[in-house]
Amino acid sequence: MRTNTTKAKLDGGEVVFGAIISRHAPDLVELFGALGYDFVMIDCEHGPMNLDQVEHMVRAAEAFGITPIARIPDHSDPTILRFLDRGVQGIIVPHVNTREEADAIARAARYYPDGHRSVGGGRAHDYGVGVSMDESTRHINAETLVIPMIEDIQAVDNIDDILTVDGADILHVAAGDLGQSMGNPGRTEVRRVMGDVIPKIRAGGKNVGVGGNNPADADGVAEFINLGANFVTVSAHGLLRLAAEDFRRRVQNAL
Repeated sequence: MRTNTTKAKLDGGEVVFGAIISRHAPDLVELFGALGYDFVMIDCEHGPMNLDQVEHMVRAAEAFGITPIARIPDHSDPTILRFLDRGVQGIIVPHVNTREEADAIARAARYYPDGHRSVGGGRAHDYGVGVSMDESTRHINAETLVIPMIEDIQAVDNIDDILTVDGADILHVAAGDLGQSMGNPGRTEVRRVMGDVIPKIRAGGKNVGVGGNNPADADGVAEFINLGANFVTVSAHGLLRLAAEDFRRRVQNAL
């Protein structure tokens, strides 16, 4: 059975970094594993991947020692089950705005006695080889990361209640949709709200993620980390664009 190395690092007080990949690209998963990133967010909220492709992305992650986490498209029990049964070690769930929603997601993601996830004997359980179902369900319950997204002002307003959900491991605060839910007031105001909620989440005993990061804004990401964020996502396409622009600029400057 596999250990969730990202969860272990968080438990050890480390900050973890993950690349968002929104298309079927196992080689990119492998590359970020080789580069030493902690996890990959397989984005199936905005991306076009099907479940077979997700499973191949998970295999690439396992081969290169990087934690596979999927952003799923909705809150439903069947969606949560089908992604976790592919072998992802965490789910990022968009638009979680109430305690009741967060609790339902956490219970759908874990087996009895922590939840009501339906039991299957597939790849998540090593196909039942060398381990009993009781052992594998306990192990998976302990290793799975459940990550509700705080990306609406309603969720910010309800944050004290959401913090009481035992099975929510990380609350992931994302700038893009948060700003939209606020009426698009501009970057400064969105960052002010994020700057208020991030330390509140950490003070409430939860890990806290930050998304919607500009890969060129290292200082802005560091500011969130100093406020308590310890789970950082950044777009793989954004990192590619940044490197491509930097390379061309350096060559032109050398001419």
